Amino acid sequence: MTVPHPILALARRARSVTVLAGAGMSAESGVPTFRDAQTGLWENFDVTALATPEAWRADPATVWAWYQWRVALVRRVEPNAGHRALADWSKTAGVQIVTQNVDDLHERAGSTVLAHLHGSLFSPRCTDCGRDAEIPDPPPEPVEHLDPPRCLHCGGMVRPGVVWFGEMLPREPWDAATGAVRNADLLLVVGTSGVVYPAARLPALARSQGVAVVEINPEGTDLSDDMDEVWRTTAAVGLPQLVAALR
Repeated sequence: MTVPHPILALARRARSVTVLAGAGMSAESGVPTFRDAQTGLWENFDVTALATPEAWRADPATVWAWYQWRVALVRRVEPNAGHRALADWSKTAGVQIVTQNVDDLHERAGSTVLAHLHGSLFSPRCTDCGRDAEIPDPPPEPVEHLDPPRCLHCGGMVRPGVVWFGEMLPREPWDAATGAVRNADLLLVVGTSGVVYPAARLPALARSQGVAVVEINPEGTDLSDDMDEVWRTTAAVGLPQLVAALR
C-alpha cells in the first residue's frame, strides 16, 4: 500500500497540520473502544450508564472502580506505530494533536497533545474544589467497588478527569481545538467514527475555513462524504507510511 498521491500532495504543502484522533487510533494499541470496554467483571454493566454524573452521585465506588480498571488497562499497552509517526512528524513540522481519547498514548509516544477534548484518565480532580489530584495505583485485580480517594486540600471526593455523558466539554480544550482547526492548512481525521459531538463538528469547521480535510479510517464513517480525501487504512499502517514519504 502506498500513500494516495492527492493526500501526499496536501501533506507536503501543509505547514500547519491538525490531527483529530479518535478511538480507532488507540484500539490498535489494544485499548477497546468505549462501547467495547465490557470484559470480565464488567461484561454485564452498561458502560454508558456508568459514565454519567448521575451514576457518580448514586454509586461513586462502582464508577471509580470501573475507571481504575481502565487506567490499569491503558498502562498495560504501548503506543502504536501511528502514535510514534505523529511524534516523529512533529519534530519537523507544525503538527497539533486534538484527541477524543482519554488515554496517554500520544504523550508516551513523545507528542505534546494540544487538547484532550474528553479529558484524561490520568487527570483526576476534586468534585468540590476542582483541584487536580494524584491518581492512585489501581488494584492488582479488577474490583466492583472501590472508594474514591479524598482531596488533600478540602477532603472532597476525587472524581475521574473525564467528560461524562451529559457534561459540557471544558471551554479551554475546545477553544484550543477550534483554533487549531481554523488555522491549519490540513486536518487529518484519524480513527474517529464521527458520531460524538461536538468533536464531530470540527471537520465541517475546517472546511468552512478553506482547510483541506483528509480521513484516515479503514471503514466509512458519518463524516466520509464530506471529506476532501479518504484513505481506507488504519492509523498504525497509514501514518508511518505518510511520514516516511514526506522525508
